[in-house]
Amino acid sequence: MRPARAHPLWLAFVLHRVSGIALALFLPLHFWVLSLALTRPETLNQFLSFAEQPVVKLAEFGLVFLLAVHAFGGLRLMALEWLPWSVPQKTLAAGAVGVAVLISGTFFLQVV
Repeated sequence: MRPARAHPLWLAFVLHRVSGIALALFLPLHFWVLSLALTRPETLNQFLSFAEQPVVKLAEFGLVFLLAVHAFGGLRLMALEWLPWSVPQKTLAAGAVGVAVLISGTFFLQVV
């Protein structure tokens, strides 16, 4: 028998929590950059030219990945609360991560 921490649903739980924390840490930076449009447009232009670098595009991929993972993790939680959970559905939970990779990968290919 595998330990509980190696269970796919436990890993989905951890991924959902980590993605939520990462998104919460990103939001203040996002709001600060948005405020630059109103307070310091020249600084915003400098930031936007910085944002064209490949490493920033890679970070955007990570952000979209975290957002997709968090969204599908939320759907997983709603399914756990409202639907009877069977063994085959554990595979669907892992599939949700795969769909998150597909969505974020599509975004990444469009911005590169």
